[in-house]
Amino acid sequence: MCGICGIISSRAGLATEEKVKAMAGSLVHRGPDDSGIYHDKASLPEAILGHRRLSIIDLSPRGHQPMSNEDGTVRMVLNGEIYNYRELKVGLEKKGHRFISNTDTETVIHLYEEYGEECVKYLRGMFAFAIWDTKKKKLLAARDRTGKKPFIYYHDGETLCFASEFASLLKSGIIKNDIDHGAISRYLTFGYIPAPSTVYRKVSKLPPAHILTFQNNRVAIRRYWKLDYSNKIKITEEDAAAEVLRLLKEAVKIRLYSDVPLGAFLSGGIDSSAVVGLMSELAGGRVKTFSIGFEEKAYNELAYARAIAKKFDTEHHEFVVKPEALSVLPLLVEKYGEPYADSSAIPTYYVCRETRRFVTVALNGDGGDESFAGYERYQAMLASDIYGRMPGPAKKCARFLMDALPDSADSKNSIRKIKRFFEGIDLPPASRYIRWMSIFNKKLKGELCDIKGDDPESLVSPYISDAGIGDLLDRLLAADVNLYLPDDLLVKVDIASMANSLEARSPFLDHKLMEFAAGLPAQYKMKNFVKKYILKKALKGLVPDKNLHRRKMGFGMPVGAWFRNELKGLMEETVFSASSFSSLYFKKDVVRKMVEDHVGKRRDLAPQLWALLMLELWYQRYVKGPS
Repeated sequence: MCGICGIISSRAGLATEEKVKAMAGSLVHRGPDDSGIYHDKASLPEAILGHRRLSIIDLSPRGHQPMSNEDGTVRMVLNGEIYNYRELKVGLEKKGHRFISNTDTETVIHLYEEYGEECVKYLRGMFAFAIWDTKKKKLLAARDRTGKKPFIYYHDGETLCFASEFASLLKSGIIKNDIDHGAISRYLTFGYIPAPSTVYRKVSKLPPAHILTFQNNRVAIRRYWKLDYSNKIKITEEDAAAEVLRLLKEAVKIRLYSDVPLGAFLSGGIDSSAVVGLMSELAGGRVKTFSIGFEEKAYNELAYARAIAKKFDTEHHEFVVKPEALSVLPLLVEKYGEPYADSSAIPTYYVCRETRRFVTVALNGDGGDESFAGYERYQAMLASDIYGRMPGPAKKCARFLMDALPDSADSKNSIRKIKRFFEGIDLPPASRYIRWMSIFNKKLKGELCDIKGDDPESLVSPYISDAGIGDLLDRLLAADVNLYLPDDLLVKVDIASMANSLEARSPFLDHKLMEFAAGLPAQYKMKNFVKKYILKKALKGLVPDKNLHRRKMGFGMPVGAWFRNELKGLMEETVFSASSFSSLYFKKDVVRKMVEDHVGKRRDLAPQLWALLMLELWYQRYVKGPS
């Protein structure tokens, strides 16, 4: 697990080692163990690759990057882990390739020599890499199938500059921090900026499952992998459950290989409990587990985590997040590099920090919800379809009853969830999905500002309206796998873990398991409105019923209460300052009323206020400059 960066330019003198060293220096948290620079200055374009190493496998100096092939004509920097590299290495040695290390990086280099751009299809793991071919004067970059590892780049026609993080990219001095206002609008909708866009003009994210080539000053991007939900497997429930368990066990097993200590995040939910249970079976010793909680009971899952820790006799560690934990906000803003409004970034950071005190690698349960239908919104979307087939009088009666229900300022309140369900019930599926996923809906965003330039439905419709995917549930899963998972959840875990020099591995994101799940009939994933039906069937006997059938809590934070107390002052100092982003682009009276309504408990606007706060903190750090 590492940090990568580089500059390739046909403009003489633009690419310098000093720039790339500065870029790599800002990634030291991603790779505290070693650093390296490679400079190809034989002829234009010049290429300079930078690397910071977190040593996980083959801790010897032989793992130093940038790494080369035997004759030095191919150079590579890799961020991530290739879990099947040992099997690939055996096959490559039979073809005559010679190795000097036991690293996955060298394996990918020889795969490139053997298969060219197609090498990426052989990889099983999480990765972002860049390969410089000195003979062809060509850069090949790739990102893993689900987007675990980031690849951010800038291209202006003569120069390509790339890095693992925005702060590193900006350290090059080549990129300007000009704001893409269309991206700001998408941020207000989703709470993150979907790939390939970023908040900066001319800066892009390489989407998951894509490769990028840069040659003769031209960038070409193509997709190399996609889940197929249309080709359904004919299989019984019993056989499907057995195969899910087999594939998950295999995914856990290959992620246990490490030359440094490893453990697991444990929330007590289905996915993390399954991972810990299988680790206990496969690891050959006591598993170290790590949990995070809150003083507020509605957000605290520690009791469920303790039950799993006790069942599997783990070496268990807990950490309780309190309001003073908000002191980490400037650090998180620095690491994310663009606006990001998922407040669970804070507890995720702290569980990573506590975990890093004991281990260097941690397994987690990320990805289970998106493959096996674990979110309540899936139930709501399917219920909306049933409502749409109801006769008119029944609909009218349901509407009347809904309007009679009182409003609530409690985000966990069941009545509030019912009212939100009815707000989007008559919309077409893509609009309904956005309504469920949005922070600022179209009406509220229109009241707040006049920022134009994006259509959220254009991002969602290719998945929700895909005629090739017959079942609505599968279309929802496809949307989440391509948007919410890589651009929100995996960004959060990557930033939080790497900020603490911790490697996070996700067995549920193994592409073989995901491919099998995509091929299962939709009713196996949700049957009679039971979420994760086939996964629960697969885990019966491994995970206790109390954990298997508990209601999903999510990994939220009690920011609603904190905005009425600890966060009030910070909002006043930032969002309402004369030089704030809000004062320049948003309607002050609307923002002021939002704060007053929330503090006065007339409405729960915590997600919206958090989004405005994080946007403001980013603006102060990256546009106005750090104070």
